[in-house]
Amino acid sequence: MKDMERLPRLRTRHVTLAHGGGGRAMRDLVEEVFLEAFGKPVKGPLEDQARLEMPRGRTAFTTDSFVVSPLFFPGGDIGTLAVNGTVNDLAVGGARPLYLSAAFIIEEGTGIDLLRKVAASMAREARKAGVTIVTGDTKVVGRGQADGLFITTAGIGVIPAGRNLAAENVQPGDVVLVNGRLGDHGATILNARGDLALETPIESDCRPLNRLMEAVLAAAPSCRAARDATRGGIAAALNEIAEAAGVQIEIDEASLPLRHEIRGFCEILGLDPLYLANEGVLVTFVAPEEAEAALAAMKALPEGRDAAIIGRVREGRGVVLDTVLGGQRIVDMLVGDQLPRIC
Repeated sequence: MKDMERLPRLRTRHVTLAHGGGGRAMRDLVEEVFLEAFGKPVKGPLEDQARLEMPRGRTAFTTDSFVVSPLFFPGGDIGTLAVNGTVNDLAVGGARPLYLSAAFIIEEGTGIDLLRKVAASMAREARKAGVTIVTGDTKVVGRGQADGLFITTAGIGVIPAGRNLAAENVQPGDVVLVNGRLGDHGATILNARGDLALETPIESDCRPLNRLMEAVLAAAPSCRAARDATRGGIAAALNEIAEAAGVQIEIDEASLPLRHEIRGFCEILGLDPLYLANEGVLVTFVAPEEAEAALAAMKALPEGRDAAIIGRVREGRGVVLDTVLGGQRIVDMLVGDQLPRIC
């Protein structure tokens, strides 16, 4: 009998509508795909909620949905995005991420092996970030209604006493830093869709940034604010900060860490690399006396080896770019997005 219990109950190779029906088929899918990858986070029977022990401090809570196309791309997949995107949203607020939830909308006919692969990616990235996936949900929709797989994750973390990262804290004189090359994720997705034929392989920068953020805060305790430059790229992140703080942010084009390949294809396609999405880049604002310490702290970690000081905060409004030609141009926020379905 014990040997029979060890046999897998999930015999089908593709998701059917029965896997979303709340019965035994759904339970088999959850247990043999997601619990197999994530593990059982708490002792006792599975419930409709996770009961968590929270350290003292202010609680940070965030949620995000992921609809990337294609689902798999060089450097990551929809699962790595789902974990790292939520971890990073917590980290840039000064929180230490602890727990995640994961909800899956699965299209009928999706391969079970594909789900296992995505779940394994999520489990791996959660371990890297030091977080636990503690609860979730699955829904199955008919063919043609979900483009394979959509994932929604929510995250909870704790903000230690004394931390107060907020856009409104940014003030004239502050220094602007980024931790890595810009636009790698957006370029990777565009290339994976077959819209480019780059000779140099480019991978998404998808990665957790909570360790990097902790290092910055240790080196620069008066860090004013941070943003992860995802959809809308660094341009959107800077404009959000400038508007909230009522300041002007001046950045130097020559200081931007950009691959030559990305500069080149943006020129050919008429794209602006400042608006390309990133999944492993954060923008930080620190006091001028702490800028070098913050930069050194970033460069000491693999996820910050391409860190750079890219600008300063001035009196005024908006975001301006000092070009390599010696002029200036306004960097406004786009109404839409250069590239849809990138995360």
